[in-house]
Amino acid sequence: MKTTALLCTITLLTTSLIAADSTPKDDVLAAAKKLGEKPSYAWKTTTVVPESAQFKPGPSEGKTSKDGITFLSVSFGDNTTQIYLKGDKAVADPDGDWQTLADLENSEGPGRFLGFLIRNFQAPVAQAQELAGAAKELKKEGEVFASDLTEEGAKKQFRWGNVTNPKGSVKFWVKEGQLAKLQFKLTGKVDFNGNEIDVDRDTTVEVKDVGTTKVEVPEAAMKKLNPPAPPAPAAK
Repeated sequence: MKTTALLCTITLLTTSLIAADSTPKDDVLAAAKKLGEKPSYAWKTTTVVPESAQFKPGPSEGKTSKDGITFLSVSFGDNTTQIYLKGDKAVADPDGDWQTLADLENSEGPGRFLGFLIRNFQAPVAQAQELAGAAKELKKEGEVFASDLTEEGAKKQFRWGNVTNPKGSVKFWVKEGQLAKLQFKLTGKVDFNGNEIDVDRDTTVEVKDVGTTKVEVPEAAMKKLNPPAPPAPAAK
């Protein structure tokens, strides 16, 4: 009995020491990892920009599952595009017909821009991990972890163009040890093809339907996503 009691005491003390040594950043990374270990989850992304902004993204929805399939629905103005991703492959229907990522990247105008967005896409788990790494000093208040971003961390979130004066902040909401929501704000100037653009955006990602989300891929999209292997060469 004394041995059992001693072991229990040692275990409790060890657990307490580990918990005491964990930092807010460790807690956020652990919360993201816990979400990523679930069979599936969904999310909604909302981006707020000034009324004067030329580029006004609409809300987007996403779903992902451990079988490797991720679904996105993105909107710009009155147009909504569906996207399916699997590994380094992706298909989208910007014009009602399914196109591969290569098709989009080899096209002009909106198609190429869509391909760029797909290449730079991150699901919430990866997004949270990157933003936690870019935080100056995360501090916890209740269920919320908050910090300014480092200059380099903020700059990385722009993804394109020559960026000057990048600034940003991030917040993470953790419930029962699992990532529930994240929000990041960015400001700065981007020089893109000789045009200087002021950037001021506030993006919120809300996680939902953890463990119950289903990702169903239309047959036409799946054929593009997983094309049949070419026939083996005939034996000589």
